[in-house]
Amino acid sequence: MKLNQQNFKNITKTLPKNPGVYQYYDKNDKILYVGKAKNLKNRISSYFNRDSLMTYKTKLLVKKIEKLEFIIVKTELDALLLENNLIKKLKPKYNILLKDDKTYPWICIKKERFPRILYTRKVINDGSEYFGPYNSLKSVKLIIELIEKLYKLRTCNYDLNEENIIKKKYKVCLDYHIGKCGGPCEKHQSEKDYDNSISNIRKILKGNFSEIIKSTKKKMLSYASNLNFEKAQDLKEKIEILQNYQSKSTIVSPKIKNLDVFSILSDDDYAYINYFNINNGSIIQSYNLEVKKKLQENDQEILIIGIIEIRLKFKSKNDEIITNIEVSFPSKENLKIYVPKIGEKKDLINLSQRNAKYMRMERINKSTQTDKNKKFERVLEKLKKDLNLDKTPLHIECFDNSNLQGSNPTSSCVVFKNGKPSKKDYRHYKINTVVGIDDFASMKEVVNRRYKYLIKEKLDLPQLVVIDGGKGQLNAAFEALINLDIQDKISIISIAKRLEEIFTIDNPYPINIDKRSESLKLIQSLRNEAHRFCLRLHRNIRNKNLKKSEFDNIKGIGEKTREKLLKKYKSIKRIKKLDFIELEKLIGRAKALIVFKFFK
Repeated sequence: MKLNQQNFKNITKTLPKNPGVYQYYDKNDKILYVGKAKNLKNRISSYFNRDSLMTYKTKLLVKKIEKLEFIIVKTELDALLLENNLIKKLKPKYNILLKDDKTYPWICIKKERFPRILYTRKVINDGSEYFGPYNSLKSVKLIIELIEKLYKLRTCNYDLNEENIIKKKYKVCLDYHIGKCGGPCEKHQSEKDYDNSISNIRKILKGNFSEIIKSTKKKMLSYASNLNFEKAQDLKEKIEILQNYQSKSTIVSPKIKNLDVFSILSDDDYAYINYFNINNGSIIQSYNLEVKKKLQENDQEILIIGIIEIRLKFKSKNDEIITNIEVSFPSKENLKIYVPKIGEKKDLINLSQRNAKYMRMERINKSTQTDKNKKFERVLEKLKKDLNLDKTPLHIECFDNSNLQGSNPTSSCVVFKNGKPSKKDYRHYKINTVVGIDDFASMKEVVNRRYKYLIKEKLDLPQLVVIDGGKGQLNAAFEALINLDIQDKISIISIAKRLEEIFTIDNPYPINIDKRSESLKLIQSLRNEAHRFCLRLHRNIRNKNLKKSEFDNIKGIGEKTREKLLKKYKSIKRIKKLDFIELEKLIGRAKALIVFKFFK
């Protein structure tokens, strides 16, 4: 999707809050940056909302962004792993490029007699079992440490075939004497017993360890009851590691080699195809294709065309394809295509479908936004006709005044652009030159200040100004426009509250607009928004003034003491009735004496 400073608000509204990876491209469709996010919407929005907090490098990046792509994943760890894969594959200009081939750590059960358990950063196709990847080496070491405490395992690299053991080629080492190893090298531990331990370890690494947690908890409670708190705490930490353990990642799996993943989702008009390229068990590429459906064209036919087109585009030579629906693919030697029902390949299909679903949702939102824009265009054209305006009022501003019995007079200006509120352009005003209740003079002052500023800063003037009030407020506002010599550049109307009548300058009578008209509803929306915005400032000022009380006149009594008294007794009226002893209990003798003397 196209993403830049002008349209980012509309785009980011529809972004998902899922974890994922985002990719920025320039105008030449060249990759600029790959990033991960716990919440895609918040992370992507931050690039366009916090200009003052950005580094120089980030500002340069944002200026070049023309296109956004993202991949939704299941967890934050998956986002971290996918980001790592894509940076290595795509080598984006604005990423800190990785200096070596180091990747995330795995736990390996070696394929050998009496298998060793160790961690590694390289997955080798030697028949060994690999579990992970993990987001930190510390997690891996703690899990291996826990396994070593639970089970007696060898750490040596001896070739423990049956012949070598019979010949007593090797001797037990220190690990055997300190109880860390069962000593299979001298037949102190049987192969069956060792394999049972490995079977339990597989359960731990796959996440099936409820029995192990149960037995470890028993040991922990036993240590605690015998006042051996250090060992109990140690086991508690191990249990927490097991409970927080995540056994799998959809993004990286050593069991899956090279294959293409395709999923399709469709509605009446469009089909949405998502593609993943899996290389050595890792997702290294993602692509979305939107297809306009033709009459009598089904999903199977569309997916076949999509598979051919996408594989050609990315020059894929993978001989295995998995999909979410059965398709009869043109025969090709060694090409295997099927729908997985269970396991990690099924998880990949689910992930692909999730991305296809979001692509469909994005189109629906885009269509809804287009329909809304068309509606606003129609309403503005109707407003132009109803008010007999020379131009379509794409930029409208509305003014309202507010006061409380002449005190704290305020005014507001709200701005609608293309029929929608532009809240960043809203302005509050405190009335400076008017004394007492004079709504006309207040309106004249604020309209004059608003457009004097716009002219000075050479900013765009609105095509239409709406005044909340009757003919008097309208004339006062028009005088301000005359003083600035812009009365011919801006159309101005007012809306009177009682009968919702619309007044113009050159007509002593109100304009008759149908009460059900969309153009009248737009004017009412402007007036209501201006009124709401004005009242907010007015209430804030009024509340600050009302907070001032008789306490402010008591010398020697600070804010904390006032809060303490008001929190307990709720009002000054009650505090006045208190006797000295009650005051002394709450705030102490010295302060109680000051308050008591002041009120009595």
